[in-house]
Amino acid sequence: MESKNPIQIVTLALRVLLGTWFVWSGGVKIFVSGLDRFTRDIANYRLVSPPLDAVAAYAVPWLEVIAGICLMLGILRRGAILTLTGLVVVFCVAIGWAWSKGLDISCGCHGGDSPINYWGKVAEFFVYFTVLAWLWLAEVFRITEMKVKQRNLIA
Repeated sequence: MESKNPIQIVTLALRVLLGTWFVWSGGVKIFVSGLDRFTRDIANYRLVSPPLDAVAAYAVPWLEVIAGICLMLGILRRGAILTLTGLVVVFCVAIGWAWSKGLDISCGCHGGDSPINYWGKVAEFFVYFTVLAWLWLAEVFRITEMKVKQRNLIA
């Protein structure tokens, strides 16, 4: 087994932490606060009308859980990173929409009733995008390194 360098260790830690966060976040929506509650939270954004709010509410948490598990376990990594990036982008747009309309609503992230702290969400998105970019670049470098090793074996 190859020893891991510090960058690989940081990347593994970030993958596990971010994956765990999204599994927990999706799990709370599914099993704790409930999908009915999350449907109401999505409807509060006034971006989509029924039945699209329910479709989103029932799909998003499962995407969070599945992508988070894949990220933690290191399977389908690129797909998991792209899925989570897409979810964060959509959520970023929804938060921006709500902020521009001056909506005083709960974000719907974890079933709470407290209103969105918009500047806090900006900081949260910065962390998400930074970690996701790190993971994507680490994945690109990993694949490039594998291709170089394959070429060296063939040559």
